[in-house]
Amino acid sequence: MPPVQGLLPIREYLLVALTATAVTFLLTGVVRRVAIRIGAIANPRARDVHVTPIPRMGGIGIYLGVAAAMGLAHQLPALSHGFDVSLDSVGVLLAAGVISLIGALDDRFELDAWTKLAGQVMCAGILVIFGVQWVSFWVPWGGQGDSFGSVLVLDKNQGALLTVLLVVVMVNAMNFVDGLDGLAGGLGFIAASAVCAFSLGLLDSSGGDFGSYPPALIAATLAGACLGFLPYNFQPAKIFMGDSGSMMIGLVLAGATTSASGRVNYTHFSASDALALLSPLVVVVAVLFVPLLDLIMAVIRRTRRGESPFAADKMHLHHRLLEIGHSQRRAVLLIYLWAGILAFGAVSLTLFDGSVKFWVIGLALAAAVLVSIVPRLRARHRPSV
Repeated sequence: MPPVQGLLPIREYLLVALTATAVTFLLTGVVRRVAIRIGAIANPRARDVHVTPIPRMGGIGIYLGVAAAMGLAHQLPALSHGFDVSLDSVGVLLAAGVISLIGALDDRFELDAWTKLAGQVMCAGILVIFGVQWVSFWVPWGGQGDSFGSVLVLDKNQGALLTVLLVVVMVNAMNFVDGLDGLAGGLGFIAASAVCAFSLGLLDSSGGDFGSYPPALIAATLAGACLGFLPYNFQPAKIFMGDSGSMMIGLVLAGATTSASGRVNYTHFSASDALALLSPLVVVVAVLFVPLLDLIMAVIRRTRRGESPFAADKMHLHHRLLEIGHSQRRAVLLIYLWAGILAFGAVSLTLFDGSVKFWVIGLALAAAVLVSIVPRLRARHRPSV
């Protein structure tokens, strides 16, 4: 029986995500042995937390999991129709493959920052070529009559420029935050899960339109792949994802949110739904708030010292949590907590009605702050000897 528009293929999305998890878990061990054989090893440096050489290039395993899950989705009764009406998934898969290859070369040969930046822009261009670009978003001005705000429609050049900028920012944000065992993989899982939930909400509001399948599919495959990688990467890590993984995760997240932006039906929202009208941008910022904040602080810190924004140091957010007194695992789990509250809080604001959600998010943020500063409070009250 052919699939019916209007129904959400939740089982197929779940199957695709689990496939990405299983394939990534099975192939990452193989990638680890290859990385050791070709010398893709992360030797400890002054700014690093690990003290023994660890193989990297684990992002190849993550990409293979995403690719396998996409291949399965292409054969499923419902999700296959998403490929018939949109090239978003194909464009993201191709761009992710190219950026993973660039990252793998960096994991082995240490490419310079400008070469990697050029590669990131090229991969963003691949997304644009396949039609994955911002087309419109709501702004709180320019309304006529009783309408509040207006929809800003972008031409192809403006949409392409915004897409390239978003991809470069998200790729580097994920790259900057990849400093503790399991940190980037866990944030990738949380962010992709939140984007998937948001995209499923859009899919439901569109009546199950086949054209709205790609954003949730892209996010579901990435979430599953990141989950399959974590057993190898959580402290103590057996393999690092390297730039082949962190840059790819950032690009796929940018691709998923950009694909979702074109599926928002602004006629479904009223003037009181200002936050929901900005939903694509809100979710983009929220799911990567922690790495974006870390990136911005790092650029400001380094430029004030007269250094390159790409210069390395040991003052990232995760380093500061270690200085406060948290262990590596606790620091990672705390950043997971912050990212989860912000990401799923933003999704709940866009998808659910009622004021209770604000109280829940506020209480969760207060609890996260308290847990984060506990070691410092203990140190202040510890009697001096």
